[in-house]
Amino acid sequence: MFPLRDENPTLGTSVVTFLIIGINALVWIFVQGLGSDWPLAASICRYGLIPGELLGTAPPGTRVPLGEGLTCVLAGDGALLSVFSSMFMHGGWFHLLGNMWFLAVFGDNIEDAMGTWRFILFYLLCGLAAAALQVATDPGSVVPMVGASGAISGVMGAYAVLFPRAPVHVLVFFGFFFTRFVVPAVLMLGYWFLIQLLGGIPALAGAAGGVAFWAHVGGFVAGVVLAKLLCQSQRAAACRVRRGRTERMVQRYRR
Repeated sequence: MFPLRDENPTLGTSVVTFLIIGINALVWIFVQGLGSDWPLAASICRYGLIPGELLGTAPPGTRVPLGEGLTCVLAGDGALLSVFSSMFMHGGWFHLLGNMWFLAVFGDNIEDAMGTWRFILFYLLCGLAAAALQVATDPGSVVPMVGASGAISGVMGAYAVLFPRAPVHVLVFFGFFFTRFVVPAVLMLGYWFLIQLLGGIPALAGAAGGVAFWAHVGGFVAGVVLAKLLCQSQRAAACRVRRGRTERMVQRYRR
């Protein structure tokens, strides 16, 4: 299921959500060279999170092939900074656009429920939790991990807790065919989380893969835990009341 939009109005402008999207876009343009081979490989090597480098299990000078004749040589410095910088790097156009779409759909309501500064703290903590679980499941890996999906998974986990009944319009694919449904947020997000869990099981057995499933799981769980702790209950309640009015208007329109 791919989310198209939700029916969950906000009380204010989602400044931080759009700022994060803007930062990711600027990094993609000016640091990653719009995905050009050498700038992309160099940015992933320098700013990506490499578990083996972070934990010291991979010595400096280790060579990591990145494909098409490009190689990353671990420098052994800046590994701690990469925990944060990796949240704003991406491996391709679809990776970037997919992450930013999910953030745009679900991030505005979480920012609205938490407020500006709490949402910034929440986003970074979810990104850290995502990185921590991914590193813990494969501490010797020398494959760079990049992407905002860990932190955005936290946003999705919080959304499932705070707005479980919010209507979400989703695309459902059946081979070459697809259709659109409106489902409760908790159903769409619960299905997504289950896919991440199932996808991460082979990695525990040492199977290599290109998706950091356990980062998604770690971020989602962190979002579930932090949602109530950082949510400003009055703001969330006001959002739910406003969403309820919108749902009733939509139902009357459909009839």
